[in-house]
Amino acid sequence: KASLVDASTGQSLASAQSPSEEMPMIAVHPGWAEQDPAMWWKHLVLSVKNCLKKSAAHPGEVQAIGISYQMHGLVAVDKEQQVLRPSIIWCDSRAVAIGQQAAETLGEQYCLEHLLNSPGNFTASKLRWVRDNEPDVFEKIHKVMLPGDYIAMRLSGDIVTTDTGLSEGIFWDYTSQSVSEKLLKHYGFGKELLPSMVPVFGVQGTLTKEAAEALGLKEGVRIAYRAGDQPNNAFSLNVLKAGETAATAGTSGVIYSVTEKNAYDPKSRVNTFVHVNNHRDRRANGVLLCVNGTGILNSWLRRNTRGAGAPYDYAHMNNLAAQVPAGSEGLLILPFGNGAERIFENRTLNASFHGLDFNHHSDGHLFRAAQEGIVFALKYGFDILQEMGLETNVIRAGHANMFLSPVFREAFVNTIGAPLELYNTDGATGAALGAGLGAGIFESEQAAFRGLKTIRVEAPVESLAMQYQAAYAKWKLQLNQIL
Repeated sequence: KASLVDASTGQSLASAQSPSEEMPMIAVHPGWAEQDPAMWWKHLVLSVKNCLKKSAAHPGEVQAIGISYQMHGLVAVDKEQQVLRPSIIWCDSRAVAIGQQAAETLGEQYCLEHLLNSPGNFTASKLRWVRDNEPDVFEKIHKVMLPGDYIAMRLSGDIVTTDTGLSEGIFWDYTSQSVSEKLLKHYGFGKELLPSMVPVFGVQGTLTKEAAEALGLKEGVRIAYRAGDQPNNAFSLNVLKAGETAATAGTSGVIYSVTEKNAYDPKSRVNTFVHVNNHRDRRANGVLLCVNGTGILNSWLRRNTRGAGAPYDYAHMNNLAAQVPAGSEGLLILPFGNGAERIFENRTLNASFHGLDFNHHSDGHLFRAAQEGIVFALKYGFDILQEMGLETNVIRAGHANMFLSPVFREAFVNTIGAPLELYNTDGATGAALGAGLGAGIFESEQAAFRGLKTIRVEAPVESLAMQYQAAYAKWKLQLNQIL
């Protein structure tokens, strides 16, 4: 998705996305998930061109570019910047055992105190999988990157990354505030495979002639910001201070809370990363709770509930769900069908349906139970954040994806137990605002966010909260029978 923001107002002039539906994933084996980085570039070009076409702005007026990207993926290139294999993306779970073995060898104390996480199924572990299973590919690797670093390379020709990006890959030592030499040594690869580091906000490169021609922009435009999708989502919602919390519910579902502490969960069921506004003398970390099986469950139901007929659209699914009472009349869905889930210590549970009555339950029940099951999974993880001592007074989200559903919003606020503020923003707009800050176009964060507007606020209602808490208790009881 691309968004063009007016530097004088901070508001989006136009946005466009490509493709119109979810991008496909390559799953050669169960638990694997890959994508061709060339596909990202193709759709980025289409998005930018369509965005420019929809706006009244002249392409030559574009002053800076910001990048937001899917976290934790692995892109490997050779010395000619050619991609050596499909990207192993965030929800691929092939490296779970590698991360578990690394945690045992490095020791729990080191991993939690220095990495704030188990090495888990993150980028560093994915790279070790390539070393162990594809040695011919590994020998050709010049640099490894996160997906956003690859996009920046295609834009500027420069291979660089950030401290928040390195933390996403679990390469970062929070004590020394540098790359973990001990982790690299354990995994058997050198620091030279990692890109050099640039600030999150600041000029990180400029648009090459080739990229400018592809995008329809002028050569030399500054790339001035990059961040993974969840830190960037928080930034787009002006979630920058300790105690502030952001949420998103796209393919995966995330609750992301900012803290000044080097906080960690002893079981690494939620994960701490460097936040976008972190400084050596002013710590800012984001604790991320992720449920892989969120919007992907909703899209699976959309594709599969009509048989040979035309699929429902999401608005109609939401309308059918709203006709069913809270609790879905006993139908429960565990939404964990998108790979290993961190909140269960990287176990793969798969999705499952419980209490399905063929003589009573309808499509509407399925759609409501799915949305409730997603919320209940987020509540399960939210309780872990509470156990860590993180406080949440209000949760902010963009008015997009599953937050467009009244049923989802009602279930969310009454199950989580916190007010929800919805804003007129998204990740693409946030990345553009970040570029404005990084390029010095906005003189302050306050100036960058002057266009941020609240669309609606929803708060828990006692009578509804009781219904959802009762339904959550039944859902959790079912979950505990599987764990």
